[in-house]
Amino acid sequence: MDQSTILKTKYAVTSADTDMFSRLKPGALVNFLIQSAVSSAESLGFGFGDLKENHLFWVLNRLTVEIYRPVKWDEVIEVTTWPKDIERIFYLRDFIVKDAEGEIVAKANSAWLAIDLKTKTPSSYVNENMLAFTKLKDFHALDYPPIRVKSVKADSSMDVIPTFFDIDLNKHVTSTRYIDWMTDAFSVDFHKDHYPKQLSINYQKETMIGERIEVKHQADEDNHCFEGFNHPQEKIAFRGKVVF
Repeated sequence: MDQSTILKTKYAVTSADTDMFSRLKPGALVNFLIQSAVSSAESLGFGFGDLKENHLFWVLNRLTVEIYRPVKWDEVIEVTTWPKDIERIFYLRDFIVKDAEGEIVAKANSAWLAIDLKTKTPSSYVNENMLAFTKLKDFHALDYPPIRVKSVKADSSMDVIPTFFDIDLNKHVTSTRYIDWMTDAFSVDFHKDHYPKQLSINYQKETMIGERIEVKHQADEDNHCFEGFNHPQEKIAFRGKVVF
């Protein structure tokens, strides 16, 4: 197997990454995955700087994470990631997360889009470096694609209005904040006794500062589905699913 496109990065879990029960927050885990993806793309010649020269930027479109145990405060984990394939306008990337003993604690797959800076529409841009995306197309972290979350029939909902610290350098809500909004739908007592076994999120429309998002929640035993409706834009911002 060609190892040249595989990147391994270690992260120390700090108190800022954990919840009140010393467990790695789902949003913080996803942040480690995203940072590894960014570093991998940069090292292979198709990072954010390389795309910007062609008036494009990377956007995470779909992500599914299987979590096998909660990682705790002060642990060190290793995230392995690789670009897997290109399917139409989707750039696929997988992840495996191991603890200090080499045990797998999580696996994930993802689909990314190269978005035009002006039109905000997906591009099928491919440069010579992106041929790396096809080298490991038969090497899978998960044996199914990133989950496409269906629309929800809300049992409850809550409103969220993004503020300054929800916004990233692209001037829209950063990817992990949507996950925080979903997990905020549960009580402290629920979190005490439950931790996600699977997490999926689909990003459908960027959210800007100050835009009211109605986060709808549908519960079906251990399966919880979410849909964020952007009221100013009158469009769905994201859909997500958490399985406990």
